[in-house]
Amino acid sequence: MNLPDLAGFIFPGAGRRRPMSRDKADTLLLLAACALVMTPHFVNLPWWVTSVCVALLGWRSWITFRGNRMPPRWLLLPIALFAMIGVYATYKTFLGRESGVAMLVLLLAFKLLEMRAKRDLFVVVFLCHFLILTNFFYSQTIFTALLMIAAVISLLTSQLSFQYTGASPPLKQRVALGAQIFALAAPLTLVMFVLFPRIPGPLWGLPGDAQAARSGLSDDMAPGSISSLVLSGEIAFRVLFLDPAPPKSRWYWRGPVLGNFDGRTWTPLPAAATVAASRTIKPLSAPVRYQVTLEPNGRRSIFALELPQAAPLIGDTPSRITADHQILARQPVTQRIRYAAASNVNFVLQPDESPEALRIWTQLPPGYNPGTHQLAARLRRNSANDTDMVNAVLQLFRDQEFSYTLSPPTLGRNAVDEFLFSTRAGFCEHYAGAFVFVMRAAGIPARVVTGYQGGELNTVDGYVTIRQSDAHAWAEVWLPRRGWVRVDPTAAIAPDRIERNLSSIIPPTLLGGLVTMNAGDNSWFARLQGARQNWDAVNNTWNQWVLDYTPARQKSFMQSLGFDDADWSTLTALMFGLGAVVTALVALPLIRNRQKPDPVDALYFSLCRQLAQRGCAREPYEGPRAYGIRLREAALPLSPRQIAAAARFLELYESLRYGPPDAGDTARKKPAAAVLKQLKTFLAQSR
Repeated sequence: MNLPDLAGFIFPGAGRRRPMSRDKADTLLLLAACALVMTPHFVNLPWWVTSVCVALLGWRSWITFRGNRMPPRWLLLPIALFAMIGVYATYKTFLGRESGVAMLVLLLAFKLLEMRAKRDLFVVVFLCHFLILTNFFYSQTIFTALLMIAAVISLLTSQLSFQYTGASPPLKQRVALGAQIFALAAPLTLVMFVLFPRIPGPLWGLPGDAQAARSGLSDDMAPGSISSLVLSGEIAFRVLFLDPAPPKSRWYWRGPVLGNFDGRTWTPLPAAATVAASRTIKPLSAPVRYQVTLEPNGRRSIFALELPQAAPLIGDTPSRITADHQILARQPVTQRIRYAAASNVNFVLQPDESPEALRIWTQLPPGYNPGTHQLAARLRRNSANDTDMVNAVLQLFRDQEFSYTLSPPTLGRNAVDEFLFSTRAGFCEHYAGAFVFVMRAAGIPARVVTGYQGGELNTVDGYVTIRQSDAHAWAEVWLPRRGWVRVDPTAAIAPDRIERNLSSIIPPTLLGGLVTMNAGDNSWFARLQGARQNWDAVNNTWNQWVLDYTPARQKSFMQSLGFDDADWSTLTALMFGLGAVVTALVALPLIRNRQKPDPVDALYFSLCRQLAQRGCAREPYEGPRAYGIRLREAALPLSPRQIAAAARFLELYESLRYGPPDAGDTARKKPAAAVLKQLKTFLAQSR
């Protein structure tokens, strides 16, 4: 369907009244391509920028449909000035990613309203190509890549449409040609992607506002901080086990360790408050090796299966393990990273810890939760040792009417007292925080550990996907001769949460909670879960081989090809060499299949060049007959025989090119030979 037919379908009667002009159809195609480029930006731009751009696009479309004049500059300049003032008022700067993209989108929208010459067309097309790149600032998913490919093809189609001077092919044919041009560039693009020397980090330095805040596990914990993540399906990281995976009940992905409590919020201990801790770790089983692909979270926390043997290498930079065995990167994780790790899931941690190092893990703020202090004293009197004390608190959670819920009541100043003796409803952060408080009140060193628990094994690609909904909090207590021991109070209330996943306790819902689904049923929801796993596997492949093609991965790939010392000079030479080969392979079929010039036309233009050198150039508007008449009348430095030969050749060319197809003269039976003979005669006589 051509654009005029499409307009007649959308606006009934439009196509019947009169066909759409060529200029209108091409302009509407360009506007559609611009809309495809700009629309993904609307999600990340302020509402007023989106409104202005939509209004300007609508205005330009209306002008095209109606055939009105373009608005004068005295009208556009004040609107553009107010738009720039709005950008500065919103971002407080004209520099940076956010404000820069906003100005570019506005610039494109305004440029469409002053597009008067072909030069303006090229400005619009090139600006669109640049805006396509800026879309990847916000998203680099497969969907974004496919959408941008469609945008590039639409721009090529629009650019091709404006290049036709005569009849324009149907829209379908122009789109196919634009797609073919894109496909011809794909092999060279692939070569440059694989061989272009990689550098750590992005290819350009981003401004300070480029790293926007991201959701995820925080470095502190308060009531409700983890339960707010449970409804998020956002991926935190993926894991590929290189050794047999341990039981799912041991999938504790250690993150921030919290030891400071102010009465409501747990935070990490300040480095100055800690005492040099023992480094003794006694593994009780063989380590488990795995690879982690961590999504950007804007924090320094690096997650590993409890308990990692050593700090992993992040790119070319080592991370570090703190005294409380959390892994920290040197810089906040602002882009997807991939690292290898090995962990012991059975271990004895710091059994020889000194009393000075343990004392910091028993401190509590004064004046908070008096009822909990009394409870701890009573349980302590009835316990023979620290292990009995731990079991007594866990038994309390089992025997009393505690519930596991995403919507616990709001807690006041004495939050632990209210939770233990009044509401008795909470999420993992409530149970972990209350348990550690009771332990410390009884004089037992304890701390809160946050991270993720569990994960979903994708049977398609073998990766374990850990989402924000797997965020979890548990406790560690120090016991004599056993060291730091993990205690998960949530397991006392909801053991299925640890053995399986959160959906086994709190089923997923649809329509704002109106419909509760059971993922274990053999229903459409279960099939939907299977489809999601397939899509996750595709996304993971995209992340592993495209987005995570880091310098280390490039080096490993080149080594697999036999280039052990592939430095930047080797990669550059390979890129240019293989790029030239690929370009030749792509161009060779085009050269072989190109339309060969007509030999008659070639001889005609050769004659015209010969005559132009003798002072009688053919005018662009002259046909062969008019040109021959002017040759006879012009005073040329040629003999009468030479002029007659040229005129006979032009008459013959006119007969061959413009004569009726049923002419039966000898010259038309063998046109190439006759023309060649006449031309040779002229050239021989003109020497």
